[in-house]
Amino acid sequence: MTSYPDLEGKVFLVTGGGSGMGREVCLALASVGAKVVLGNRSESAGRAVADALGAAGGAGVFCRTDVSRAADCAGLVQYALDAFGRVDGAFNNAGLQREFSDIHETPDEDICDVIDVNLKGVLYMMKYVARAMLETGGGAIVNNSSIFGLKAMPHLAYYVAAKHGIIGATRAAALDYAASGIRVNAVCPGPIKTPSLDRVTGGDDLMYADAVPMQRIGQASEVASAVLWLLSAQSAYVTGSSISVDGGMSAG
Repeated sequence: MTSYPDLEGKVFLVTGGGSGMGREVCLALASVGAKVVLGNRSESAGRAVADALGAAGGAGVFCRTDVSRAADCAGLVQYALDAFGRVDGAFNNAGLQREFSDIHETPDEDICDVIDVNLKGVLYMMKYVARAMLETGGGAIVNNSSIFGLKAMPHLAYYVAAKHGIIGATRAAALDYAASGIRVNAVCPGPIKTPSLDRVTGGDDLMYADAVPMQRIGQASEVASAVLWLLSAQSAYVTGSSISVDGGMSAG
C-alpha cells in the first residue's frame, strides 16, 4: 500500500462498508492510520468489519445505515461528528443490482430499489457530507459509479441509468464546491471480485475475463488503491473526474 501520511488521524465515512469494495477501503484507510466510520444495511456485516479494524489496531466504528433513507444518511454523518468531531472524506459506495431484464420487463420495485440506493443514496450522502465539510474547511468525496456509468449494457437500463446519474452528480457537485476546498470525484470499476459479482457469476472468475483487455477481473484492493489516492492530498488538483478501474474495458 502506498504511504499516505496526510490521511493519518483523518475521519472518513464509508457506506456499504460491510463487504466487497467498501470493506477493502475501510481496511486500507485503517492501515494508513485513518479513523473510519462505516455505514451498512447489514448490521452483522458492518460490525464484523468494525471489529476487524479494531483487531488490526485501527480505529473504526459502525452505524447501521440504509442510504435510500435521507434520515439515515444524515444520521451517519452526525454519528461521525459525535464520535470524532469532523468529517474529512467519504467513499459513497453502497449499491445493489437486481436481475437482468429488458426495461419493459423490469419490475417496478427493482427500478425503485436501485435508483433509491445507488443514485439517491449518493445524492443524500453528498448533501450531508458536504454540509459537514463546509463547517471544517473542506475534504474529499469519492462516489462509486461503474464502467456502466460510462457505457451501456443490455438488460440493465435501470442500473445503467443510476450509474450514469452518479457521474453527472459527481461533476455537478465538483463545480458547486471547487472553490470551497471540497473535491468530488468518482471511481468506475469494471468487473471486480466481490460477493456481488460472485452472485452473478456463481463464483466463476473467468466468466467476464474475455471481455477485459487485461484478460482478468479486478480485485477490490485495486479499487481501494484508486479511492485512497482520490481521498489523499496526492490528488489535490483533481476534482470532477471519473477514474476507470476496469482493466481497459472503457477504452474500447
